[in-house]
Amino acid sequence: MIHVRPLVPMTFVLLMPGMAWAGEPSCHREVLAMGTRLSIRIDGDSQAQLASASETALMECARIEAACSTWKTDSVFSLLNGAKGQPVSLDREWLDLLSRALAWSRRTEGAFDPALFSLLTAYGVRKGGCAPSETELARARAASGAEHLHLDFKSGSARLEKGAGIEEGGFAKGYALDRMKDQVVSSGVRSGCLDFGGQLLAFGWAMDVSIADPKDRTLPRFSISLLNASLASSGLSEHGRHIVDPRNGLLCGDWGSVSVIAPSGLDADCLSTALYVLGPDKGLAWARRHHIAAIFLLNDGKVRMSPAFASLRPTPIPMAEP
Repeated sequence: MIHVRPLVPMTFVLLMPGMAWAGEPSCHREVLAMGTRLSIRIDGDSQAQLASASETALMECARIEAACSTWKTDSVFSLLNGAKGQPVSLDREWLDLLSRALAWSRRTEGAFDPALFSLLTAYGVRKGGCAPSETELARARAASGAEHLHLDFKSGSARLEKGAGIEEGGFAKGYALDRMKDQVVSSGVRSGCLDFGGQLLAFGWAMDVSIADPKDRTLPRFSISLLNASLASSGLSEHGRHIVDPRNGLLCGDWGSVSVIAPSGLDADCLSTALYVLGPDKGLAWARRHHIAAIFLLNDGKVRMSPAFASLRPTPIPMAEP
C-alpha cells in the first residue's frame, strides 16, 4: 500500500512528502541551523540505524556551519574575511568549495558571486536594510567581486584583496545538503528528503513537491516530482530586497521568483541566485542555452519555463476560487 502525506506549506517550495511503503521504518527530525529550519526525513532498515544516520547528518551540518558561516567570528570564512589581504591556510575541502563557487561565477558571467560581503554589509542586509551613501556604495563595489578572491592549491591557502569578503549565503546551504545526503547514504539509508529553509534534496524515491506563488507562499502554483536532485528557489517575498546584482552593485527588484532543479544542492543554490539576478528574460535565455531546468513565476501571473524544466512535466495547480 502506498502512503501519500498531505501538502505542508513552506517557502517558495511546498513539500508534499512523497511515497514510502507503509510500515517501513522512517525518521523525521527538525532543528534550527544556519539561521533557518532544517528538516530531515529518511527511510531505512531500522529505527536505530535512522537515528544514528540522522545524528551524523546533523553533526555534518554543524561542522559546515562552524567553518563557513560568516555570522560566526571564528569560522574559517570569517578569518579569511578579516585577514586584511594576507593569505590564510585552508583545508582542501574549503578550497574546493570556494573553487566551485568561483566556477559558477565564471559560468554565469558574474550573475552569481561568492564575494559580495562588502556590498551586503553596505546595504545592511543582515540588519534590516539601509540606504548607503554614494561614497559608501562606491567603496563597497570596489571591495566586492570574485576577482578579489585568490586560491592557491599548491600552498593550501586563500587570499582576499583588502576589504573584500566571502558571503556564503548563496552556496553554503546547498553544499551542506549534499554533504548530509552523502553521510546518510553511506550509513545505509535508502531514501529520504532533506529540506533546508525551503531548498530540497530528494534521493532514493520520488518526492512530490509544489512551487509556490511568488507573492503568497501558501499558494501552490505547480507540482512536480523530484528524484535524486535538488530544488532551490529565489525571490524577495520572504526577506525583502536582499539579492544584489554583482555586475552593478545594485539591489535586484521584485519581479517574482525562480526555481531551479539541479543534480546537486550546491548547483541548485548557486543557479537560483544567478537566474534571479539575470531576471525572467535573460535568465530564461541563459537556462535554455545551458540546458538548466528552471521556472520563472512573475508577479503578474505569467509563467516561463526552460525546455529542460518543461520536460519534467510540471502540473499546474488550479487557483482556489475566492
